[in-house]
Amino acid sequence: MASPFVNGGGTLNGASIYILLCEDGSYYTGITRRSVEERLSEHAQGLVSDCCTFKRRPVKLVFAEHYERITDAIAAERRIKGWSRAKKEAYISRDFPALVALSKRRSKENE
Repeated sequence: MASPFVNGGGTLNGASIYILLCEDGSYYTGITRRSVEERLSEHAQGLVSDCCTFKRRPVKLVFAEHYERITDAIAAERRIKGWSRAKKEAYISRDFPALVALSKRRSKENE
């Protein structure tokens, strides 16, 4: 299996999305072309003071998924950011039947 890293460096082919559980119980969804571990470390250390996780530390990685195409990762991140907490939790736990049910319920509420 080919490595997702370019030339053995720290930049990934494609991109990864990740979901962090923040100290206040909220979820933060992000995207990175670098390793998720490296990005998590930046969040945990508070290296970016204007990031919304800065005041919500400590953070814990609860989900990560790699996409070969960055456009797919961007679309996934945007989709997940619009989801309810219940839907995010179903996705994190890989409870796909619940995810489908939550999607159907929301679409019926919008009719």
